[in-house]
Amino acid sequence: MATFISVPLKKSSEVDLVKPLSKFVTATYPAGEEQAEYIRSVEELNKLRKNALGRPLDKHESSLEVLLRYYDQLCAVEPKFPFSENQLCLTFTWKDAFDKGSLFGGSVKLALASLGYEKTCVLFNAAALASQIASEQNLDNDEGLKTSAKYYQLASGAFGHIKDTVLSALNREPTMDISPETVGTLSLIMLAQAQEVFFLKATSDKMKDAVIAKLANQAADFYGDAFKQCQYKDNLPKYFYFQEVLPVLAAKHCIMQANAELHQSVLAKQKKRFGEEIARLQHAAELVKTVASRYDEYVSVKDLSDKINRALTAAKKDNDFIYHDRVPEVKDLEHIGKAALVKATVITPPISQKFTDLFEKMVPMAVQQSMGIYTQRKTETVNRLVGTMREATNLCNGVLASLNLPAALEDLSGDSIPQSIAEKARSVVQLGGLQTIEQLIRDLPELLTRNREILDESLKMLDDEETTDNELRTKFNQRWNRTPSGDLYKPLRAEGANFRNILDKAVQADQVVKERYSTHCDMIALLCKPENELNAAIPSANPTKTLQGSEVVNVLRAQLAQLDEIKKERESLEGEVKAVTFDMSTTFLTALAQDGAINEEQLSLSQLDQLYGAYNQRVQTSLRMQEDLLGQVQTSHQEFSSLKQSNTETNQREEVLKKLASAHDSYVEISSNLREGTKFYNDLTEILLKFQNKCSDIVFARKTERDELLKELQQSIAREPSAPSFNVPAYQSTPAAPAAGPTPAPRTVFQQPPQQAQQQPQAKPQPPARPPPPAVTPQAASTMPANAPPTGPPSSNPPPVAPPTQAQGPPYPTYQGYPGYFQMPMGYNPYAAYGQYNMPNMPYMPYQGTPGQGGYPAAPPGGQPYPGYPQQPPQHQPYYPQQ
Repeated sequence: MATFISVPLKKSSEVDLVKPLSKFVTATYPAGEEQAEYIRSVEELNKLRKNALGRPLDKHESSLEVLLRYYDQLCAVEPKFPFSENQLCLTFTWKDAFDKGSLFGGSVKLALASLGYEKTCVLFNAAALASQIASEQNLDNDEGLKTSAKYYQLASGAFGHIKDTVLSALNREPTMDISPETVGTLSLIMLAQAQEVFFLKATSDKMKDAVIAKLANQAADFYGDAFKQCQYKDNLPKYFYFQEVLPVLAAKHCIMQANAELHQSVLAKQKKRFGEEIARLQHAAELVKTVASRYDEYVSVKDLSDKINRALTAAKKDNDFIYHDRVPEVKDLEHIGKAALVKATVITPPISQKFTDLFEKMVPMAVQQSMGIYTQRKTETVNRLVGTMREATNLCNGVLASLNLPAALEDLSGDSIPQSIAEKARSVVQLGGLQTIEQLIRDLPELLTRNREILDESLKMLDDEETTDNELRTKFNQRWNRTPSGDLYKPLRAEGANFRNILDKAVQADQVVKERYSTHCDMIALLCKPENELNAAIPSANPTKTLQGSEVVNVLRAQLAQLDEIKKERESLEGEVKAVTFDMSTTFLTALAQDGAINEEQLSLSQLDQLYGAYNQRVQTSLRMQEDLLGQVQTSHQEFSSLKQSNTETNQREEVLKKLASAHDSYVEISSNLREGTKFYNDLTEILLKFQNKCSDIVFARKTERDELLKELQQSIAREPSAPSFNVPAYQSTPAAPAAGPTPAPRTVFQQPPQQAQQQPQAKPQPPARPPPPAVTPQAASTMPANAPPTGPPSSNPPPVAPPTQAQGPPYPTYQGYPGYFQMPMGYNPYAAYGQYNMPNMPYMPYQGTPGQGGYPAAPPGGQPYPGYPQQPPQHQPYYPQQ
């Protein structure tokens, strides 16, 4: 009776994991030991997949361990790589486990760029292999029973887990083998078999009959649920696999019920309820009889039937002679209790033994993404503080330049270059002067053009692939059932639009810098000249040496010194702000472990406030001090200006000195802006190259998927009929063979995947059509053909004659055994040819009656046979016996 159902494994196509994952590692992590370790882990992952899926697996626990380890590794690596159609695109192709390429059922295979799909299929194979290992166990010992029950429960749990997660793991309809209804049915079947194993264990341990009856009744209930679910689903019976499984489930349901009734009858006998004992045994005998009559080719119940019949005979004999207890109806019997000792194993990774994550040191993608956003927030905070300080410094320099300070305090002689102006001139020369700025300005358009070309080429790849996808979608309509490229590329197009917006803003900023350079170009060129030419270019004025030791000059110099001190503090503060570092990965990992999610905004803002709150206060204090000092400087400068001798020459000299000071400040700022712009374009080039690689990878993956789908569609179209079906005329069809019942499948099918369809009994062979007459020559006209059939009395059951292949005239007799016979042609009239027997190719000799011999009887009316000969069935041609 030990016939158990196992599930065949799915087959997968080979996938190269090394190239795309290594590319991601190289692009994400800096070169070093960490990157090299991750690349080695990627290679180990690829080897693990080949061991789990790239070779036939033995029905052994070690093979199952390989599958479970690969499944655990997929679960561990899923949050650490951005597996998706528009990021890290890996296409996994799996064949349907039950559909062997026929037209009915689900798809033969399905290719999806989804790691969830890979996990689902690997777990299906683990469940299938567990069912095969359980079916191979020796159930005659305790160890085999325990192992079998363990793996049936594992298979049930795995199938149940797929049922709950497959629709969320896939973004489209799955193949029928992993659909919720299929795996739900398989989960019930595995659970029922595990319960049956517990029943066998209780029986071998000779436990109480009450316990065994409850175990058997629960197993019957499980098998009944599985049978109903398998039978009532629309798609499952289409599979040949489930066509074989259905009879086994029905048989097991009856057998378990019979066992429950058998053991419950023993309990009734112990309680001296002899009528109930007979009723239960009769019910058990009927159940076993049903199995023997319908499902004997699947499950043997001879031993069980003999056991029940012996018990029933003995019980009837004792009741008839001794007890005379009334035998109740089956419907009046008390219901047998149930005891479920099995439970589907909960799938919670890791489920393999001693699992070690190959990417243990790599942080999950959620943490990586949070780190990226945090880094962006940190950069914005630093830039805001640094920008505020630089704006304040530029404002201070601008105010001092408009007041011609400190040059006005140094230019008391009126005919020499002020010391501050001379220092600024030397600074401009040291920084490269006009040549450096002009070279930087000339480089910007080339850098901008390179970035635009990379961006345009990237978006063009997306446009071309999307156009092709739309054309094929229009051509194949609903058959082109993959994600539209337009929907898939939305994040990439948004990213590309953002890059284009950044480039447009950069162009505007470049234009502002160029205009500012044009405004101060002449004064910057003057600062680059030798000292004597610079001194000659500055107008002379009357000396104001009388102010050399005045109090107002001393006050202004002290105030300017304080402003210089504030600017130096800002430079130091800027360095401190830029040097602040903090590793947020630990914080994010802790939050992910505790809550299962990361509230990045709350955590980042809180941490940034702790890091930069004090610096922000120092910056604000510096701004307030500068504002107060600039107000004092302006007041002192007014008093200083009132004491100076004001005339045209003095005003011209001050105006030139102001322009020179402003030109220096502008040169420093323009030079800094151009260098930042050059760095910006170079950094953006690297980012755009990564964006281009991302676009290239996804387009390549989409092309591979497109080619695969086109191949499947072509095969599907080739299998379709080229024209609608039509009815063949009845006279062209061969008479059908007598109906016969289907031949049951062999029992070995339940230990391995289904092999061949059930063979129908062969129809009785039809005799071949009558061959054409042999060519007869005049010399052989009087010779009997060598292969002529022997003459004899006519048979009462003549062989059927094959129907004509085309429309013919009325049949004419042929006289077998007559020398030189041949069939008459259509419309032949022997009387019209009378006397022409000696014509060529006409060896037929009309009958010459001899004297004293009676002639042949006249022909019967049309359509009737000769008298004395058996009448033929109307569907065949008239049969004429030999002469």
